[in-house]
Amino acid sequence: MIDNISWLAIYPEIVLLGMACVIALVDLAVTSARRTSTYVLTLMTLAVVAVLQGIYASSGNTFYGFGNMIVSDAMGNWLKCFAAVALMVTLVYGRPYAADRDMLRGGELFTLSMFSLLGMFIMIGGNNFLVIYLGLELLTLSSYALVALRREDAVATEAAMKYFVLGAMASGFLLYGLSMVYGATGSLDIGEVFKAVNSGQIRHQVLVFGLVFIVAGLAFKLGAVPFHMWIPDVYEGAPTVVTLLVAGAPKLAAFAMIMRLLVDGLLPLAIDWQQMLAVLAIGSLLAGNLAAIAQTNLKRMLAYSTISQMGFVLLGLLSGVVSGNVDAATVQAAYSASMFYVVTYVLTTLAAFGVILLLARSGFESDKIADMAGLNQRSPLYAGILAVCLFSMAGIPPLVGFYAKLAVLQALVASGETAYIALAVFAVVMSLIGAFYYLRVVKVMYFDAPVQTAAIQAPLDVRVVLTLNGALLFVLGLLPGGLMALCSEAILRSLAS
Repeated sequence: MIDNISWLAIYPEIVLLGMACVIALVDLAVTSARRTSTYVLTLMTLAVVAVLQGIYASSGNTFYGFGNMIVSDAMGNWLKCFAAVALMVTLVYGRPYAADRDMLRGGELFTLSMFSLLGMFIMIGGNNFLVIYLGLELLTLSSYALVALRREDAVATEAAMKYFVLGAMASGFLLYGLSMVYGATGSLDIGEVFKAVNSGQIRHQVLVFGLVFIVAGLAFKLGAVPFHMWIPDVYEGAPTVVTLLVAGAPKLAAFAMIMRLLVDGLLPLAIDWQQMLAVLAIGSLLAGNLAAIAQTNLKRMLAYSTISQMGFVLLGLLSGVVSGNVDAATVQAAYSASMFYVVTYVLTTLAAFGVILLLARSGFESDKIADMAGLNQRSPLYAGILAVCLFSMAGIPPLVGFYAKLAVLQALVASGETAYIALAVFAVVMSLIGAFYYLRVVKVMYFDAPVQTAAIQAPLDVRVVLTLNGALLFVLGLLPGGLMALCSEAILRSLAS
């Protein structure tokens, strides 16, 4: 029998699923070319779900449902809240773009987006190997369909095929790794797996063999080198609104999945998976920053930038346990820095792609670096917002990206380990190299002659949200304490449960 706590744990997910089905049916009767009714209903649903998740998170309560398969805790609820808000912002930015490209003939953009968010929620709240995997598959299958939404576009179709083939391979890696751990521990429950691994009675070689495949699958979802091959092609080939759907909120779910599997379930093996994450982080920082320098396509450059940014997230995750010793303060500082980094990365990415979507028009993508030429002369506001995003990604103070990088570097240095301090120095050097390609775009915006002279038209909702998004990067850079405290408290409560 399913108790009331179980239903309470998934109440926001039930609202999201129910409304996604209702909106899919309502859309059949919508005749507006811009799908106004569907759009408004979707935003209202996402707002309600975000508020519900925020209320759950603020309460600080942790409860389990459906035989411990689902967990509702502060970390998960805040990540779900941020993911819902990120999807709302994405749809606000992307609707004019989608309408210009005849992508709103049906309501698939809205309904598939909601089902992808449901997949993220299931991933974030999963406390069982199969539940996490089911959430992952719901997210990825929705994403494949979204990338191929422009069926007549050969480039988008090619990107979807690459994404599907590589994604299926990565899912196989992850599933094989989970099955190895299940075979060794005899349980799919993450809490039971932790107890079995911590007992020390299971052959270490079997666990590490499964762990290698799990880390490979997680690295693909995060976009870390050498499992990054899909990111540049999908970012460039997908319609820009779908690029933002793939680049934004799913990173929050990927972070949660890593926390659930590696920290909640396999923390006794930290000395093994931290070495793997170190290799992934070094490769991501090196390849991401060096490859980005050679790009002329802005979406492709931001794809390689994402790879390098995920290297910083991995640095935070690998610095929690020092020499096999689990210290509560060190663990909390490292994982909260990583959570802060991924949240602020999503916020910055939303604004950057928001400007690209704004500049695009029917028949013109505005996705080349050269297309940004003289943007400051056309619109100082939008040029300023994009410049703030790029400076934040580069880690230039007083923007939030600087504080995010500083928090991760502090976690590395605080460990006192020579290898971790060396990693911090390497990360700083890579950030200096990365600053070049960000500043190059700023130079093009402010000092090159404009190619386009037409005035930039934007709906009121896009202008308001984009301005607030850009302002948040400044505010959180000057006053990061609130969000950092929220992340720290959420990690503490999650680990304590």
